[in-house]
Amino acid sequence: MKVLVTGVKGQLGYDVVKELEKRRITAVGVDIDEMDITDYVSVDKVIKESAPDAVIHCAAYTAVDAAEDNVELCRKVNADGTANIAKVCKELDIKMMYISTDYVFDGQGVRPWEPDDERHPLNVYGQTKYEGEIAVTDALDKFFVVRIAWVFGVNGKNFIKAILNKAKTVDTLTVVNDQFGSPTYTYDLARLLVDMIQTDKYGFYHATNEGICTWYEFACEIIRQAGMDTKVLPVSADQYPAKAKRPTNSRMSKEKLTENGFEKLPGWQDALARYLEVIL
Repeated sequence: MKVLVTGVKGQLGYDVVKELEKRRITAVGVDIDEMDITDYVSVDKVIKESAPDAVIHCAAYTAVDAAEDNVELCRKVNADGTANIAKVCKELDIKMMYISTDYVFDGQGVRPWEPDDERHPLNVYGQTKYEGEIAVTDALDKFFVVRIAWVFGVNGKNFIKAILNKAKTVDTLTVVNDQFGSPTYTYDLARLLVDMIQTDKYGFYHATNEGICTWYEFACEIIRQAGMDTKVLPVSADQYPAKAKRPTNSRMSKEKLTENGFEKLPGWQDALARYLEVIL
């Protein structure tokens, strides 16, 4: 099997390529230098020359606040770029996996989001990722749409690295305590995605590490596991006004994974411990 992976310089794309290689599956990792997803000619040429059996599309415009001021660029990448890939996958009759986000939902309530729930995005980023989902499902039958949240990996910036860096320079941190979700390690996620792409169990899925916490609780656990003594104080999201509205509820139901024979990911505290071993 041969799999083309977009966004190889990002946290998830990097780990997906490593996981494919570990399993001796041929991986073709591309980023903007090799394939500009917003340019159909580039997408058509690179995918056809690579001749993969599947595409795992990890590349995205993910600067959530900046997206509010750069709507056109965000849409060009997340919606149009995804449509370009879907079009070529349809022509070649190959599988496509699109990595999406909980931001396609309105982020309200306390019930975990189900894969087939109605989508009502809160912000520009969420809206353009939703449009990407539509582009995939309109074009293809052989698709996986996998929604993820609160991601951290070795390659690139993330919440854990930000907390650790900040904790070295201050005595006290303030972190939002009224947004709920599941921290998710790209190493664990990559293993699941590679399992999935080798099947024909198509459809919508949610994939995060097990367990729920707030950003404040996540930060406390990061500090504790890293053996630091920086104080962490809880605050409400209102005290951190951001350009883009954030979901309060990023809980996601993963029952569909089990129903289709896929293993759920380990607990987030366990994932954090393994991650810190790698980066510290």
